[in-house]
Amino acid sequence: MTMPLPDLGPRQLPLDFEHEPSHAEDDFLVGAGNALAHARILAWPHWPDGVTLVVGPPASGKSHLARIFLERSGAIAVTPDSITTIASAPGREALLVEDVDRLAYDEHHLFHLLNQAIRGERTMLLTAREEVAHWPLRTDDVRSRVRRAPEFRLEISDDIELSQMFVKLFGDRQIKVDPRVIGYIVPRMERSSEEAAILVDLMDRLALAKGSAITRTIASEALVMRKNAHGLDRRQDWDAETDE
Repeated sequence: MTMPLPDLGPRQLPLDFEHEPSHAEDDFLVGAGNALAHARILAWPHWPDGVTLVVGPPASGKSHLARIFLERSGAIAVTPDSITTIASAPGREALLVEDVDRLAYDEHHLFHLLNQAIRGERTMLLTAREEVAHWPLRTDDVRSRVRRAPEFRLEISDDIELSQMFVKLFGDRQIKVDPRVIGYIVPRMERSSEEAAILVDLMDRLALAKGSAITRTIASEALVMRKNAHGLDRRQDWDAETDE
């Protein structure tokens, strides 16, 4: 019996990433696009600066590097709910603040923690999707403190890195895929880590629905669905502009 794939259109296909990816240190794929950020994490606690900022798109490896940092440093993972308590208590533990550009962290207490790290009282890793200039901050003092931190970007540099990412993403799902399928899809896709994650999820679901392995045919079908989705996105953006 095969699992039916809901006909929800190219944009509504559920992509909820239910599997649990491996965040083990040995499973991090190091390439030209992330080597500096990876080396920075491994260099802890010998950072010349108290604050480090890692920036990258979804599925680029920020969470993986954050988990490695937690394991190595024993850092406290700060959340919007816990930042007040952490900032109000004495301590010199390393801190991890993820998605600082998207989650509503209290800026008064974030400013306090940044000052502690800048003074050398603790170390602090920040992760974000966007550069600091695009963060929805209300406080210029917070922005100025973050700007002092060295920024390490995560990017896909070439087809080899993208192919390795597919191997890792399929491996997280315990799926064996013919390398020729990966070789087929890489040069035909939108070049981003987020798109790779979406395509892997989509191919997995298509294969389950058909009761088959992930083949070149399934890869081709997934590419067409994503192409249609991107086309719809562009048409909707254009429609929105013409309505203004």
